[in-house]
Amino acid sequence: MARRSVSSNPLIDDPYLTSTVADLLDDLAERTPAPGGGAACALTCAMGAALVEMATSFGSAQGLEAVRDRAHEIRTEVSSLAYADGRAYGSVLEALRMDAGEERAHCLDDAVAGAIGVPMRVLELAAEVAMLAADVAETGNRNLEGDALAGSLLAEAAARSAATLAQLNASMLSRHAIADAHLERLRPALAKATRARERAVTAYAHM
Repeated sequence: MARRSVSSNPLIDDPYLTSTVADLLDDLAERTPAPGGGAACALTCAMGAALVEMATSFGSAQGLEAVRDRAHEIRTEVSSLAYADGRAYGSVLEALRMDAGEERAHCLDDAVAGAIGVPMRVLELAAEVAMLAADVAETGNRNLEGDALAGSLLAEAAARSAATLAQLNASMLSRHAIADAHLERLRPALAKATRARERAVTAYAHM
């Protein structure tokens, strides 16, 4: 578990967001269930969104205010999903420890559904971040191109990683619960992220 630092703001009373970068990296490296891949995906997406915010905060980025505001909203939401992912996976571990039977199967399906929901949301947000980054890259402003491109690449990486984790979690679902996982949303969101990254790379190459 991440080391908690003192925070005067209850809105960011999150053990991951209030850790130093060094401590969080140490926690990722430890032999513990969380933080793990899901947290890394969420925070990678948040970094991509932050780069979009930064790139659209300069005076030379006039007309991109809506992009900046949406990137900020996404960064706020997806940052919180890093800790939420660990809590969701903790519920899965609790269900796995139960004695075999109908109650365990029901609890496991519920817990796994939560563990799928978090990376699926990260996937959707990451795809949107990639699109926002591509929008910035296509403005033609050379002062913004590097950060916008990096944002799109990070967002696509987060999307692909989150999609993989959602699929892996789905393997623990019972047959009748798979339909409720709505994994049909996975491929369109991934395609959206990839197209956006391609737009950003193309814009960069044509600068």
